[in-house]
Formats: sequence, C-alpha cells, structure tokens
Amino acid sequence: KLATYTHTDSPHQRTARVMIDVNVNLSRWPFRRLAGDETPLLVAKLRRHGVTQAWAGTFDGAFHKDLAAANARLAADCREYGRDLLVPFGSINPNLPDWHEDLRRCHEQHKMPGIRLHPNYHGYKLDGIPFRDVLKAAAIRKLIVQLSLCLEDERTQHPLMRVPPVDIAPLAAAISAEPNLNLVVLNCYPQLPIENLRAISSAGRVYFDISMVEHVGGVTRLAEQVSPARVLFGSYFPFFYFGSALLKVQEAGLSQAEQTAIYETNARRLLAS
Repeated sequence: KLATYTHTDSPHQRTARVMIDVNVNLSRWPFRRLAGDETPLLVAKLRRHGVTQAWAGTFDGAFHKDLAAANARLAADCREYGRDLLVPFGSINPNLPDWHEDLRRCHEQHKMPGIRLHPNYHGYKLDGIPFRDVLKAAAIRKLIVQLSLCLEDERTQHPLMRVPPVDIAPLAAAISAEPNLNLVVLNCYPQLPIENLRAISSAGRVYFDISMVEHVGGVTRLAEQVSPARVLFGSYFPFFYFGSALLKVQEAGLSQAEQTAIYETNARRLLAS
C-alpha cells in the first residue's frame, strides 16, 4: 500500500495526496551536473514533495553500451536508496544482438514492471522491425513500455551531440498491432502539437506524461485530447525542476477527481494491469 504524505503547495496551503511520478532518472546526465543526480538526494527531494512512488529509469540506458550493467546498477540503487519509493524501469536497445536477454533480466531477475526505450539515441525508427519486436516481446511478458520521445530540447543540445526527437508518425500502427501492450509516452517534446496525440491514444492502451507539456493550459488541452484517464504525472526530475510539473497540474483548472487520476489513480491502474 502506498503511504500518503503531506505536501506543501505554498506557505499557506497544505494538501495531502498520494503522488506517483512516472518519469524520474538516476545516474548522471553526461553534459552537465544536475541538482539531484545523486540517488540519495533525488530520493530526499521526491519525499519532500510528497512523492510516494517514482518510476525510475537511468540516463545510462541512453548513453551506455552495456545495458545489462546499467540496468543492474539501476535495480541496485533503487533497492539501496529507495526500496519503498523507487520502481526501476530498465532500458532496452532492440538493435543490440542480446536485447532479448536484457529484457529477460529486467523482468525475471530485477523484477521490473516495465522498460524504457530511447529510439533516437539507439538508432532505430518506429516503423522498423526492431521496434515492433520489442513491443511484442514486452507485451507477451506484460511489461509496461515507456517510450521516450526525447531527452533534451534540440535548442540546448551539445553542438557535437545533436539528436532529433522521435518521429511518431508510425506509432499508431505499431500500437494497433499489439492489443495487449501498455505504452507510456514520455517527454512529448514541445514541437509536437498536442492535437496530434489523439490518433495515438485511440490506437490502444496508451498513456502520456506531462513532463514536457508546455504553455498555459497545456495539461488541460492534453486531457481534452486523450482523456484525463490517459494522463500521468511525470516530472522528468532531476533534468527538470520538480516543482514545474506540480504547477502544470495546479494551473490546469481540473476537478479534484481529475487531479487525483493524474497524480495517482491512472498510474496505479496501469501498474496493476
């Protein structure tokens, strides 16, 4: 059972809620230090903000070649520093010859409920066989798939490390081919119109985090396009300030029931499916 923590929204308002953050990352961002890139500090920050469960990937999963080691470190850090808080999601690269073994370890050895994919960093597209194969394998194992569309805005990337966001045009067709798949789209980059997500959401059991939803009313428009039942609270901490995700929900003008769904209920239902 998840505990309920008290979170301070402002010096004059205190709100008790259960909060599940579906998008945090451990380890180091390779191009600069981040406040919270040491796991004990990250855990302490999440607890201070009232997070009761955090689905944790690792930056190493995008940048390291040895994903077996990266996933093992992720699982170990989650156990050591956040056993009752951090839920590990290992990274899989279907372009690697041993990715099936990496997937097996994530599921059977590390007991992870899901995986993360980084197509633009691992060099494959959503209309190719590698992507279709990894979706099928994850669906068979009933693993949640988190699809990261980008890690950093192109405007701030290192000049020698330009990585464009994922082209999502083929995504709806890939989802439709796997009716048992549970997919979470992370980091919907600012250049992607929210209105384009409706076709994806209607293709299957697809959820969207709010970490890169921009502009005033962005979360409201996302909920209108894909349904409040498909929106998840994701902070992308420590790359982004945690408080920015809270403010997006608070300014959205959603009902209490819709806020509860985004903060907790949707993620809890997805994890149990």
